[in-house]
Amino acid sequence: MVSRKSLLARLQRMLPAGELLATPEIRAQYAGDKWFASAQPEAVALPASVASVSKILAFASRHQIPVTPRGAGHGYVGGCVPLQGGVALSVERLSAIKEINPADFVVVVEPGVRTQTLQDAVEAQGLFYPPDPASRADCSIGGNIATNAGGPRCLKYGVTRDYVLGLEVVLADGSINRLGSRTHKNKTGFDLHRLFVGSEGLLGVITEATLKLLPRPPFRSLVVAGFASTAQSARTLTEIFRAGFLPCALEIADEFTLAAARKRTGSRRLDGCRSLIFVELDGQPASVRQELRQLERVIRTQEPLFINRAHGAAECEKLWQLRREFSYALRDTGLTKLNEDIVVPRGRLEELFAFTARLQEKHGLAVACFGHAGDGNIHVNIMVDYQQPGARERSEAALDELFGQVIAWQGSITGEHGVGIAKKRWWPQAIPAPVREMHRRIKQALDPQGILNPGKFV
Repeated sequence: MVSRKSLLARLQRMLPAGELLATPEIRAQYAGDKWFASAQPEAVALPASVASVSKILAFASRHQIPVTPRGAGHGYVGGCVPLQGGVALSVERLSAIKEINPADFVVVVEPGVRTQTLQDAVEAQGLFYPPDPASRADCSIGGNIATNAGGPRCLKYGVTRDYVLGLEVVLADGSINRLGSRTHKNKTGFDLHRLFVGSEGLLGVITEATLKLLPRPPFRSLVVAGFASTAQSARTLTEIFRAGFLPCALEIADEFTLAAARKRTGSRRLDGCRSLIFVELDGQPASVRQELRQLERVIRTQEPLFINRAHGAAECEKLWQLRREFSYALRDTGLTKLNEDIVVPRGRLEELFAFTARLQEKHGLAVACFGHAGDGNIHVNIMVDYQQPGARERSEAALDELFGQVIAWQGSITGEHGVGIAKKRWWPQAIPAPVREMHRRIKQALDPQGILNPGKFV
């Protein structure tokens, strides 16, 4: 029997120089993502062409070598940890923006393109790619597609899935498939390209994406309002929707998050503030300014502690910077942040904050909540000091209760990060057995040898 090491040496000779590496340093570099697990691959593939991706997968399938696809490595659930060794296949060298077409309102990109790089490029031409994950400066389009990434703007504009018109995908057997199209409507057969959105590297390797663009809204305004309680904030959100507004983004933060942000940023506006909302409107300048005045009247009925406003992209970004500091501020506390991107029905937001307050008291752990309140996707962060006796057990119990309650409310255990290995434990609880079997059958059909991202939830 040929050893794995010999097989990988043979694969290395089949590829252009520098596309398959196995030094200890590079193997360690590609052992994980931003979660708390790692496992070193036996080799790292850095293909610079779809032809190389095809060769790697065909060879790996023939010899049953595990392959773990990865984008920029900024995931939060261990989705690209190569649990069974083999090859970590990074698409980072596939990083070209192939076409920006203002007439068709499409952009064609390779998966290694950074999200913000894409956004800057299309906005320079008066176009707009809305999905805006918080790590957009670092994360890649391929990773966004593999996890169906969201962000604040998905309230009005939708998530990554809503912008994927077509994909080039290499299956486990090395076959190259073009799915979907470049048209904004297409009902020719199954929506197979959508099958790979959110597939977490389990079904194939994305090597090109055709994405829908929109006209860039010419004007933005932002309101930031502080409140004495999260209950007030949650009620304000309800009133905003009831008044007929559909903001571009609608974010919320709780007391623990704001205390950490106050310490990190020195922002005096957070003094005495126990909850904060961000509400952004976009569109034509005159209509946005008028709507903003109406919006402020709605917010004032809920007796905010303060209201700050900004007009225009530059001023809005200054206010948004506070929101972007939240995650870093929580890390500054020195506690381990277990970031759970749960989703509840919109009408459950006030109950969710009440539930997390009880969870905090019951288990003696700080809980920090912030995120995309407009669509019910709240980042519930269990903050743990693992030096304390019993902290690990209490955090695990708190997570069990959190996910159990979210599922009981018919919510989702993940809204944008994916299942990976971090949420694998709750996968059987979240998804009925017949649906899990459907996942297994699809996986079997597209990856019969089970080489792609093995050890994960399917």
